[in-house]
Amino acid sequence: MPRILNIYEAKTHLSELVERASRGEEVVIAKAGRPKARLVPVASPTRDRKPGLWKGRVRIASDFDAPLPADLLARLAESP
Repeated sequence: MPRILNIYEAKTHLSELVERASRGEEVVIAKAGRPKARLVPVASPTRDRKPGLWKGRVRIASDFDAPLPADLLARLAESP
């Protein structure tokens, strides 16, 4: 169950709340007793991207961007 605080209390303890959120705790900030915002941890990327990892594994056909055949275009035009 998330911890619910009013805005004044959240402003007073913001540093502590940010630390709690970074550890996985969900904090809900309310105004006049109505939830208005959630403080949750930022999702970090699982791993860094490395350019060129797929080099030599993927082949793009020379006619990749060629127009579609007329019979296929006709069938596509007939479909709803």
